[in-house]
This record gives sequence, structure tokens and C-alpha cells, in this order.
Amino acid sequence: MLLGVPDTTSAFPGVDRLGADCRIDPTVTVMRFGERSDVVQLADAVSLYAQTRLVVGDVTADPCVGIRIGARTIVNVGAYLSGEGGLEIGEDVLIGPHAKLLSAGHAIDEGDVVIARNRITRARIVVEDGAWIGAGAMVLEGVRIGRGAVVAAGALVRQDVPAGMVAAGMPATLVRARRLDASGGSPASSASQASGWRRWLGRR
Repeated sequence: MLLGVPDTTSAFPGVDRLGADCRIDPTVTVMRFGERSDVVQLADAVSLYAQTRLVVGDVTADPCVGIRIGARTIVNVGAYLSGEGGLEIGEDVLIGPHAKLLSAGHAIDEGDVVIARNRITRARIVVEDGAWIGAGAMVLEGVRIGRGAVVAAGALVRQDVPAGMVAAGMPATLVRARRLDASGGSPASSASQASGWRRWLGRR
């Protein structure tokens, strides 16, 4: 018996394609409207825990709209996943409780004083294989989280996090590279990690 773990299901309202052995808590919700059949896709053995919210809104608003989650990824309780600007999550990713991935927002300049009347901004978020988004972290539109990268709990990520790096803080900054033993298989070479550091320093 598994306590606190969602049961496996072969179908779920709002999910267009569901792989084998997916676990989705009955309190998970999908917010969408309009007609498209390829918008929300989960690969094999994805787990979505209680009170997770998937948001795609108007699925006909833009071709980028959609959420794709790779095999064996776990999304913990209370997470908020926005696919309004496109959201791609790789395999074996950990999304911590109450993390928020926000691929869309509202334009705040050159428009109406009432924010709700302004255009929607959209930019795809990509989380590559084996990454970990910590509890309560927030990832903003257009960000790429590299393979095996770590976003610390409570971080606010506005820039890409290179593979194998750890980002923390509000706003997040790179704090170090992960330390892996020889059997762990480094998610990034030392050269690519150094290049990642230089890119960050050049954008600050």
C-alpha cells in the first residue's frame, strides 16, 4: 500500500496524451478552453501530486501554448505550471512543492493603465532532464533550466541556469557547480560550466 501517493490512471480531464503508469491526484486541475488535441502531454510514469494546477488558457491563442512533461518526472503538491507561453519539462525532473513555472504574463508598458486589458506576453520555459526545481521556487517566462541543474528553494529565476549549476536567491544567481563523483556522470563538462558562468557574468 502506498500512502500519500496518487493512484495510476489511464485518462484525466484536460490531459490530451497520457503515458503508461502515470499517477495523478484527483485534486489536480487543468485550466483550458478552445479546441486542440495536442496541448497537454505526459510521458510514462509522470506523477502529479495534490493541488497541482496546469494552466494553458486559450489553446488557440498561439501555437506555442502547451505543456509537455517527460517520463518519470515528479511534480509535488501545490505546484503551478503555466503552459500559456509553452512549457517543456524533460525526463526525471523534480518539481518541488508550491513551485511556480510561469511562461506568460501581462505587458505593463505602452498599453492600458488597467493591466488586465493589456496583451499577454509569452515565452517558452524549458526544464531539461534531471533538473530539480526546489520548493517554492519561481521560474519566469523564457528561462531554460539546464540538464541536472538545481534551483534552490524559494529562488526567483529570471535568467537561464546552465547544466549542472546551482542557482539560489531572489533574484537567483549562480552559486556553484554541482559536485559529482566519477560514477555520477557529470551533467556538464567543466568547460561548459565555465562558459555558463561567463554568460551569467556578462548579462549582469
